[in-house]
Amino acid sequence: MLPRIADSLSFLYLDMVRVVQDDTGVCAQIQTHDHRTDVVYIPTAALSCLLLGPGVSITTPALTTLARHGTSVVCVGAGGVRAYAGILPDSLTTHWLHQQVATWADPVQRLELAVQMYRLRFKDADVPASVTLEQLRGMEGERMKTFYKILAKQHGIGRFRRNYRPDQWDTQDPVNLALSAANTCLYGVVHAALLALGLSPALGYVHTGTQHAFVYDIADLYKAEITLPLAFALHNSVEPEREVRRRFRENLRLLRLLPRIVKDVQSLLTPPHDHTIAADDDTDEEPSERHDVQMVHLWDPKAGVLPAGVNYAEGNH
Repeated sequence: MLPRIADSLSFLYLDMVRVVQDDTGVCAQIQTHDHRTDVVYIPTAALSCLLLGPGVSITTPALTTLARHGTSVVCVGAGGVRAYAGILPDSLTTHWLHQQVATWADPVQRLELAVQMYRLRFKDADVPASVTLEQLRGMEGERMKTFYKILAKQHGIGRFRRNYRPDQWDTQDPVNLALSAANTCLYGVVHAALLALGLSPALGYVHTGTQHAFVYDIADLYKAEITLPLAFALHNSVEPEREVRRRFRENLRLLRLLPRIVKDVQSLLTPPHDHTIAADDDTDEEPSERHDVQMVHLWDPKAGVLPAGVNYAEGNH
């Protein structure tokens, strides 16, 4: 039995290797300076996200194994350019996707969920009852500016300005380089968690217009706690990108971020009535993020869910 997403290892970053499938499993082949080939096996079944950096090639059999284990693959190029790939197994329920679509399609519920995310992100926030999304964005912007100033003062680096410029990647300061690299790792892990829950990364509540809008929504919940402090701590680093990936992985294990993502997303998408029922439940069992189903069903606007595998032509039922 494969591990649940909440139990998975975080991510693995590779560069300058060839990823192949052999008789034992998926492995990374590394060419050494003395023309030897070192082999490192990859724990695909316990890996949520594989980050492929520059100089990586991967074979189709290796991708097939990653797909079978539900591991997301993130191709990371120079300048933080990203491409995402993931596999959704047929057995994965659409329960959480239905919850996401229902709240996303209703403007009132969409705003309510955006407010919930803001409160989850800033736990001491005082949000007016009649707040608009525009006001919420302004409040978020002011808090982040203040947080930048606090971190800059703590590390004695003077004024800091967030600058993400892929076309000028090599000229950026270490903090911006480290922050972009750390955020790339965070987006990959969040993307893997969302896919494991069967959710659409494209249906964001605050972000929109991109196939990864919901990834950015959820990743924002953890930046002030994780990626920003890491990046500012590396303001004197000569290799900020490499160092921040190593520290991010260590912190991810310490903070158990994947289980938090799963729990937070499920909590956000659970209707208030269901929250009340869960609070009254005396069992200690954790909610499963994967509701495996054995059969595909059909949807009807009047009858609701109908069984599949039935011929519904007139006179056949």
